[in-house]
Amino acid sequence: MNGTNTIVDYLTSVPAWYLATCEGDQPHVRPFSFAAVQDGRIWFCTATTKDVYRELELNPKFELTAWKPGSGWVIMRGEAVLEDRANDEVRRAGYEHMTGLGESYEGPDDKTLTFFTVRDPEAWLCDIDGSWNPVEL
Repeated sequence: MNGTNTIVDYLTSVPAWYLATCEGDQPHVRPFSFAAVQDGRIWFCTATTKDVYRELELNPKFELTAWKPGSGWVIMRGEAVLEDRANDEVRRAGYEHMTGLGESYEGPDDKTLTFFTVRDPEAWLCDIDGSWNPVEL
């Protein structure tokens, strides 16, 4: 399994993971739960109406983390690429996931539903023993 799939499999195996942005000198953290692979890259889903999207427009740097009992935790960082190039399969999966959470969109092509990927990603699988094992993305 390649590193991109390893990270997406990890993120999609937990109910929620946490993505942090920064606005000025104030960090903001919120739960996310959608991740998918397209063309060897990790894609995330949000809405253009959300604060997280506005924060990523102003400062594209982000970091995310997730913890799965018995499996340590994952850390990933990079810069959001907000140019939405999600294919139909990822778009439909994101739409179904987000509406399953209770959000409302007119369909997979709703203009407020948006997908972003990451430039210069770095990721690690970490353990309680203090190890940080790099994941090649």
